[in-house]
This record gives sequence, C-alpha cells and structure tokens, in this order.
Amino acid sequence: MIEDDATDVTIDKYEYYEELFDPAQAGRTMRRRPTASHMPKKTRSEIIAGLTDDLADVDLGFTTTYRPSRYESGWLLSSIHSFYHEGLITDVLAQIKGGKEASVYRCRATAATGGGLLAAKVYRPRMFRNLRNDKMYRQGREILLAGGGPAGRDSGYIEKAIRNKSAFGLQAAHTSWLMYEFTAMEQLYEAGGAVPRPIAPSPNAILMSYHGDERMAAPTLNTVRLERDEAEELFREVLRNIDLMLQHDLVHGDLSAYNILYWAPEGSPGEITLIDFPQVINLRTNPKAHFVLKRDIQRICEYFFQQGVNCDPAAIMDDFWTRYVETLHPDDQKADWSGLLAGLEDALRGQAEAETAPDWMPLQD
Repeated sequence: MIEDDATDVTIDKYEYYEELFDPAQAGRTMRRRPTASHMPKKTRSEIIAGLTDDLADVDLGFTTTYRPSRYESGWLLSSIHSFYHEGLITDVLAQIKGGKEASVYRCRATAATGGGLLAAKVYRPRMFRNLRNDKMYRQGREILLAGGGPAGRDSGYIEKAIRNKSAFGLQAAHTSWLMYEFTAMEQLYEAGGAVPRPIAPSPNAILMSYHGDERMAAPTLNTVRLERDEAEELFREVLRNIDLMLQHDLVHGDLSAYNILYWAPEGSPGEITLIDFPQVINLRTNPKAHFVLKRDIQRICEYFFQQGVNCDPAAIMDDFWTRYVETLHPDDQKADWSGLLAGLEDALRGQAEAETAPDWMPLQD
C-alpha cells in the first residue's frame, strides 16, 4: 500500500509539472489541478496545441493565402492557430525567412492589433530543431514558464529533466527558450529599444511587428552597402541599443549584421531593428558574459569597419564592461556613455579630416 501511495505522489508531481509547461496553458492563470473525478474537457485549440509536431491531416478551420507544403502546413498552422483564434491575425501572406531553427511569415493583422502587417516567428518542430551549444546561454538563466514567469522553487527538478532530455525536459527547455525571446523584446521595446514590438506568444511562435512593406520584408544589414555617413549614424544606434540592453543586464548573445534589419522607406533615412533574442544572457549571472559581449561587439565592428567606420572593438568593450560590471552607479553610467559618444564623434571627425588633408605640406622658411 505504501508503494501505491508513493506512485500516486510521483504521478501527481509529473502532472503538476506538465501543467506548468502545457502549451495550452500559455498566458493563462494557473488553477488547482482537478481531481480524477472531474477532468474538464479540452477545447479544440488546447487539443491542437498539443499536437504541434504532426498536424498535416488536421483541419484547423481556416485557410491562408500562403500555401505551405503538406508537412510545413501542419506545424505552421498549429503554431499560429491561437493568433487567429484570438483575433490577432486574419491571414498568412508569405514566408519571408526560412531557417534551421525558425521561419518568419508575413501576416495580415486585424483591427484589434492596429491593422496592416505583422510578423510571426514560428519555431520548427522539436524533431527538426537544432539549438546547438545552448548550454552556454542557459547558464545563469532562470527557467521561464509558459506565462513568462520564473519556475522558482521547481527549477531544480525541471533542470534535471532538461539534462536528462526527457520529453517533459525538452518541452520545458523549448518553452523557456521561446519566452526569453518574448520577454527580452518586451523589456527593450518598452525601454525605447530598436526591436520589434512583441504582440503575443504561442506555444511555438511569437507574433510581432513587421518591418518592410507588402512587396518585401526588411533585409538584414549584412546584405546592405552603406554610405559612410549613414553607417556612422547607424553604428551609434547599434551602440545605443547595446547600452540599453546592458542597462537591463542583458547581452544579446548572437549580435551581428545578420541579426539586424535595415529598412529605408523612400525619402526617409534608414532605420535598424535588432532581432533574434532567444539566446539572450544575463550580464551578471552568466560566467561567459564577458566572452559573449566581446564577441557581439567584435562582430558589429567587423561589419561597420567594412562600411568605412573607424571603430575600436577593444576600447568599446572595455568601456561597456567598466561601466556596467565594475562601475554600478547609474549617474556614472550615464556620464561615461556621454563620454563614449563624444569620443566616437572626435574619432570620426579626425578620420574625415585626415582623408581630406593634402598629402604634402609647403616648406617653412
């Protein structure tokens, strides 16, 4: 009898953790688990959300202008079904980016979300995703639940499941990975960062603002050749956003010209938007923070140096690290940031003067 009681406790514990990471519960308030005598019937959307990996033959009740392949149709439509059901989008118009980990789609928004266009980033099914080396990024990060809150006292058990790569552990890791991207964008957008405006998460996708127009999405910066004046202005904007992330103890973790969008509407100056935040790390709790931040800055400087910008990644790294890790007072951080910008302006001005100066000097009497 003792063994039966122990088994019941174990089953209850597993069911409790499954509820924490059940995709159908995303964004909802946790309720006490019903007893065995009364299990509420799942809604259509809850059943669909639990079948993300194989839905090629399931009728989801809506069609899209974009015609995905038979396989893609299953995981795409199941991932965005909640956005459609909640009245956030009316249509999927086109795929604008494909990748090993996720694809991005241009969607038609409803009036409730401001109309126009939105972007849906849809992660690929678990069996085909390849989140390599994610251990480095998970160090020092709390596990996030489906609603975006930390796992708290349950994190030890969940971490063990993740290490063991159980089905529950894989789902927990995926949920946390996706919610880190969504919550990082929320923080930075509210703080004035040049990031997409996050609209809503689903168990396998994030709905956000779209950058581009009906004909094409904003290209990534690595495909754009800039005039030096514009490159200098955009470089300063990238530094401002890195600074903003550090103010919130965040390091992007994969920042480069490949993860920055560039859009210049006709007659308007070009603007950038930083994207792809699932691997974002904590500046203070991740032991690899110095390495990751240094790599982000180095990659950014490599691109802008090719566009004619005079930049010193080592000096920029030293300045950021000194201000945010070794110096903590907010007033000092603001003052040093102003000094960094002034120094950058002086360097750019000196470069311009050097390029316009004659290569000879008259003899002095």
